[in-house]
Formats: sequence, C-alpha cells, structure tokens
Amino acid sequence: GGPGSYIVGTMSERFDCHYCHDPLQGKKYVQKEGRHCCVKCFEKFCANTCMECKKPIGADSKELHFKNRYWHDNCFRCFKCYTSLVNEPFMLRENNKVWCSNCTAAEDAPRCKGCFKPIIAGDQNVEYKKMVWHKDCFTCSQCKQVIGSGSFFPKGDEFYCVSCHEHKFAKTCAKCKNPITSGGLTYQEQPWHSECFICSNCKKQLGGKRFTAVEDQFYCVECYKECVAKKCAGCKNPITAGFGRGTSVVNYEDESWHDYCFKCTKCARGLANKRFVCHNGKIYCAECPKRL
Repeated sequence: GGPGSYIVGTMSERFDCHYCHDPLQGKKYVQKEGRHCCVKCFEKFCANTCMECKKPIGADSKELHFKNRYWHDNCFRCFKCYTSLVNEPFMLRENNKVWCSNCTAAEDAPRCKGCFKPIIAGDQNVEYKKMVWHKDCFTCSQCKQVIGSGSFFPKGDEFYCVSCHEHKFAKTCAKCKNPITSGGLTYQEQPWHSECFICSNCKKQLGGKRFTAVEDQFYCVECYKECVAKKCAGCKNPITAGFGRGTSVVNYEDESWHDYCFKCTKCARGLANKRFVCHNGKIYCAECPKRL
C-alpha cells in the first residue's frame, strides 16, 4: 500500500466496519482494498508503521513514503540536526535514518587530523600521506605556529616548521655554531658549512681541495707556502710537509731544511739522520771539515 491506496471519508450509507462490525453510517471511515473500516480498526489492522517512531500512521496523519518505507510527516526529520525534510532533499542512510544534504556531506567528508572536524568542500586544507588538516590546523609540533601551506619536516607523527627543525635536529657548524640545513662537509668528525671551511688567509673555500691545518687555522696550498711554511735554509723554498716531496724536515738551531736539502756544503752528501758538523754557519759531513 501507499498514501493513495485508501480513501478517508464520512459514511452516508449503511455499512458496518469490516473488522469490528460497528455501524459506520454518519461516522468517519477508511476504505482500503474494497473494505470499509472504522478509524480505530484502520490504525490497528491496516495502517503503515512509521520508520522513525515505530507507531502506526493513522488515517488523520499525513504520511510520507520512500522505497516502501513510511513516516509521519512530523517524524520525517534529519537524524543529525532534526531539520524537517518535508519537501527538502534527503539521503536514506543506515538503519533507515534520513539525513539532510548538509549533514550527509559533513558525515562523509574527511576528518581533520588536528581538530577532528569534517573538512567540507571549499575549506582550505593540507594533505600529506593520506592525512588531511584544515590549513589553520596544520601547526608546528614545537612552536605551535601555523605551517599552513609552508615548508615543513615530518618526524614520525610530528611535523616541524623549517626554523624549529633546524634548531632541534640539524647539525651545528663547528665554526659559526648555526644549523647546517643542506650540504656542508665534515673534518675530523665535526660538521662545517662549506662557506665556513675556508683558508684563513685568502678566504677561499677549501671543500674538495688540498689544505693544511695549523692549530685551529686552515690554509690552501698557496697561502701555506707564502705565509706559514718555514723557508728551507738550503733551497730557500717553503717547507710544505704533505705537498709533494717534502715529507720530512730537519731542524737545527733556528733554521729548517727539507730532508733532501740537508747535505754537506762541500761534497753534497745527504746528512739527514747522519752525523754532521757546523762550521762558520755551514753544514758539513764529518769528513769534509778536515779537508778545509
């Protein structure tokens, strides 16, 4: 049956109720499927049951139906917000509950990981690995400032703005003590900015180049030769240990020699790690002074 399958009126003829056999003449009656019955018996035996309140929908009530389901007109309300849905768009959801279009959209919308409220069409949002936030709910785990659509660093279930990530996780340069956010280099197990690891004299960057360290100062090959290295008393060139041939140095009094330059003034015999004699400021092997 449905709302058009019975007739309600006042009986003018002599008919008795099909169910209780009470006379209907002059009384309100209902005619359904060729049978006449009083209002009371209609409600008891024939009326549809309201999906919401589970009570019969009497002959005096307005009835709404959808897909063989029936409601009193005042029971046909949104399950979520209770707005009347008579002549309004609706959705029939689980457990035969009717929802208005607004509540349906909100229920089916993704939930913000920050505030757990729905993100509805038109809301600005941030998505990351199947998670979604309202733009204003996507905040730094450290300083709580809104990251929004800005750059961020994920760490497990937490998210950091660039500044907080630098101070919390980035390596700190051994020279300037500021965070190293990208690039950099390592010397003696300490991190450096490339722009901080420079020649103490000419200020050129030393990353990937040959250099020498003197205490806590670094020098490129050229500056070390010019400014730092001792001059060989023999060839007068800088003694640059580690660059080329000169790997050993001979020191005597206030002067230094490349090991291959430390030789007898007369016979040119190499004297590194050998006995020698100093005469009138010059170096001789043990034999040559006797021949002078």
